[in-house]
Amino acid sequence: MLLNDKVALVTGAGTGIGEAIARRFAAEGARVYLFDRDADGNRRVAESIGAAGGWAEAVAGDVTRAADLAALVETARSRFGRIDILVNNAGIFPRQRFLEITDEQWDEMQNVNLKSTFRASQLALKVMSEAGSGKIVNISSVTFFLGVANLAHYTASKGGVIGLTRSLARAAGPFHVHVNCITPGFVQTESEVRFVNEEETRKMVGEQCLERRITPLDVARVCLFLACELSDGMTGQCLNVDGGWVMH
Repeated sequence: MLLNDKVALVTGAGTGIGEAIARRFAAEGARVYLFDRDADGNRRVAESIGAAGGWAEAVAGDVTRAADLAALVETARSRFGRIDILVNNAGIFPRQRFLEITDEQWDEMQNVNLKSTFRASQLALKVMSEAGSGKIVNISSVTFFLGVANLAHYTASKGGVIGLTRSLARAAGPFHVHVNCITPGFVQTESEVRFVNEEETRKMVGEQCLERRITPLDVARVCLFLACELSDGMTGQCLNVDGGWVMH
């Protein structure tokens, strides 16, 4: 088991990519804390993991609330005395034409997608630095490399996550903490029907080298790699999981 007895925190774990990561981690032996504002959905995922033989605990909270993130970190630290892995996955994806983006929409996007990553990483690093080890994995987006119409506020927030990853890798290196980033492409999730139609789906899949849907499990497997010892020689890196849509 690649993560046997590791203590992992996964934000946005109640659905989609975060759920897949939590399930994959638990299957590899990790003790996983699932954090999501959807308390019921989060609990159902944790219970399902437990029923399958894994260890999972649901913690309800909002990543935009510093106190909620602090409570998550303290819950894990007080029980196990350490935090081995943090996955900053929580995010929102509303589309809006650039000229119609309001200050409130811009601020919400940065708070959820970027500021929460900063806050959670800062809290977790304080614990990891005491142990002299740890893995932080941030979930960004391939839209940063593409530039996508009607997603300026989202793309800016995800570009910020990449910049934060690189700077944090420099800061965390002396503590032997690894910080890396994943940029998923067009991922098949439950919520995608709110954003794209069938024609758009076919077009985007057709632009990939691998003409198939990328799933949350595809992302979770790469996240597992970055969270375990197999990636011990890497930090400050950004890995595309997009079927060969973008190359950089």
